[in-house]
Amino acid sequence: MPESVADDLSGRTVLIAGATSASGRAVARALLDAGGRVIAVGSDEGRIEALEAELPGVIGERADLTDGDDVLELAMRVHARVGDVDGVVHLVGGWRGGGGVAGQTEEDYRVLERSFTALRYVSRAFWDDLVASTAGRIAIVSSTTVERPTAGGANYTAVKAASESWMRSLAQGFDTAGDSAAAVTFRVQSLAGLEDRLAASVVDLWGTDASELNGRVETLQA
Repeated sequence: MPESVADDLSGRTVLIAGATSASGRAVARALLDAGGRVIAVGSDEGRIEALEAELPGVIGERADLTDGDDVLELAMRVHARVGDVDGVVHLVGGWRGGGGVAGQTEEDYRVLERSFTALRYVSRAFWDDLVASTAGRIAIVSSTTVERPTAGGANYTAVKAASESWMRSLAQGFDTAGDSAAAVTFRVQSLAGLEDRLAASVVDLWGTDASELNGRVETLQA
């Protein structure tokens, strides 16, 4: 049976998708402090360069994660620069809503859907890495509204529910592939103010056995 608990993050590589947000910076800093190697991915070259300057040791990569070809090229660059990854933290997201059911516009939905599209592309591109790792981890941030949907947030919650379903599929795939990888969903009511809590919870993923983590849905609160 493969070892599935990492005593620390030394020598492990974690890719953060959507890394230039406040939560992305907090997670990157915590991973670096724990001894990990961080690949920070974003769509804005300037913000990636600023993050590299803010957190020495971060390896920045620009990519459009909603473009399948761009994600495959990203994976090739990452493999060429650092080899396989041991983790993916998916922080691509955003909020649009209000106006009740009638106010759920197609424009808003298409913007929100980008986070789900990015999750699908990134998790597929790095799937083999996560399965091969002795402690592969993938995590997303979802919303407590998946359990308590509202009319004004219907588009947003529908995308989050789809993302959670995808994560459950990844978890089942990890179960089939072995016992060293895990897919974890963190739910928040609002991520503002919980960035450090999220960062600590991400680091803790490598101190817990995959069998305890895989498929877990954990609500983060202040």
